[in-house]
Amino acid sequence: MNNNKELLPVDYLNEIAPKAPKKINLLIGQPIIIIATAVILLIVIILIATNLLSTNKQSMQKLAARLITTNSIAEDASSNLKNTKLRATNGNLKIYLTNTIRDIEPILTSENVKIKSLDKNITASEISQNTIDTLEDARLNAIYDRTYAREMAYKLDTVLTLIDQINDATNNKTIKEFLNNSYVNLVPIQKELADFNEVD
Repeated sequence: MNNNKELLPVDYLNEIAPKAPKKINLLIGQPIIIIATAVILLIVIILIATNLLSTNKQSMQKLAARLITTNSIAEDASSNLKNTKLRATNGNLKIYLTNTIRDIEPILTSENVKIKSLDKNITASEISQNTIDTLEDARLNAIYDRTYAREMAYKLDTVLTLIDQINDATNNKTIKEFLNNSYVNLVPIQKELADFNEVD
């Protein structure tokens, strides 16, 4: 009698068939890697959020400083302007700048910044000494009005550009609303100054 068991055809096929690969669960036995990855992702998210808040804060300080210096130039110009239409435009500009500076104050306060104590480096970078010197030369040479209109049109253009940049970079609804209102108010005045003609 033959003790060797004969393989049935089904058993034979099972023996020669490739073995199914064992399923490996990546999550089992690796909690340290999962925790470490989660911590790294959390740190990255916090860094990005902090960077965005810091950028917002600096940009808003820069805008405030630019508005203040522009308002200061408009105030100083009042007594030197001769053209009636330009004087009216400048009067409107001072009102809008004063209102815009007032409206930016609570936004800065919410970021723990007082408008009277802006970052010194930002304030220094916004001082328009070149514009002040140009206007003084224009006053001495009796060409103040057209020089003022040109310089102020450029200055307001830089304000509007900065407003656009901040608006594109923020998702804060309060800031966006403030920026949109400021933009709408300042665009017509910038255009009036850019189009100013003493002959009119």
